[in-house]
Amino acid sequence: MAEPIRVVVTGAAGQIAYSLLYMVARGEVFGKEQPIILHLLDIPPMVGVLEGVVMELADCALPLLVEVVPTTDPAVGFKDVSAAFLVGAMPRKEGMERKDLLSANVKIFRTQGQALDKFAKKDVKVLVVGNPANTNALVCSSYAPSIPRENFSAMTRLDQNRATSQIAAKLGVPISAVNNIIIWGNHSSTQYPDAGQGKVTVNGSSKSVVEAVNDTAYLQGAFVETVQKRGAAVIAARKMSSAMSAAKAACDHMHDWWNGTAPGKFASMGVFSDGSYGSPKDVIFSFPVEIKNKQWKIVEGLTLSDFAKTKLSVTGKELQEEKDEALSVLDSNVSNL
Repeated sequence: MAEPIRVVVTGAAGQIAYSLLYMVARGEVFGKEQPIILHLLDIPPMVGVLEGVVMELADCALPLLVEVVPTTDPAVGFKDVSAAFLVGAMPRKEGMERKDLLSANVKIFRTQGQALDKFAKKDVKVLVVGNPANTNALVCSSYAPSIPRENFSAMTRLDQNRATSQIAAKLGVPISAVNNIIIWGNHSSTQYPDAGQGKVTVNGSSKSVVEAVNDTAYLQGAFVETVQKRGAAVIAARKMSSAMSAAKAACDHMHDWWNGTAPGKFASMGVFSDGSYGSPKDVIFSFPVEIKNKQWKIVEGLTLSDFAKTKLSVTGKELQEEKDEALSVLDSNVSNL
């Protein structure tokens, strides 16, 4: 058996974590041969619930789960971790704008960035799930200067999974037959779900999704809107935000980052922008990436339609605004100290 690795999940008493912890501890992310020490970090009011989660993890009798460390102290939570799922954030309620979330979350992710910087392994892989995920990841990274910034990412895999599922249903094919659907930009309603590079296997032969669907109005209209607004639709139906699907997407994201993508297959990840495809530099922007040896690389040279370029410009602008707003909140916090 390999040496155990330490993995932290924040917001560990919450809804997403309730699904996520089981998947991680079962070996679905880091492999069936990789023992795990789980660090469960949450805020003091959640300690009672956290104790219940610890009991349930014990009762699952999971062979790979070596130890569980429940804590409210970031110094303990982030100590020597190799992977971090930053799920805990100020939750979004029905009718609430993402921008209302920014200022509360900036403070949370500053604290976590500082703790990662001091206590985590320097090659830690950090996935931010808590919204607004792209900007939270940016803030977190800026407070962890000793950790390479390419080790911070935001989750847009849920959007990719939603989009892939929509296309598979539209074409009446299994999920596994559809690949390379891309999410560009922000994990918000400005994101651009792009089927333009997608491939689908129909009756044993591979063709482009655009050709198979053969309905531009759908791909530029209902498809994009359904994916963009899916989170709100789930909240309206469940009266709670996506949890099971978010946990599954977090596992998919970290699994691919850890183990690599299959040749010719893309994953969508929110990563620091180098300005590719006309995106603003130095924001966390979702791109198609290929991953080898735990290093992601933006897929270059894809041809974008004018429609796609317009959509990328809108989501890029929002990310730049969020970044500026987050920085101004940080500045005012600093001057209030």
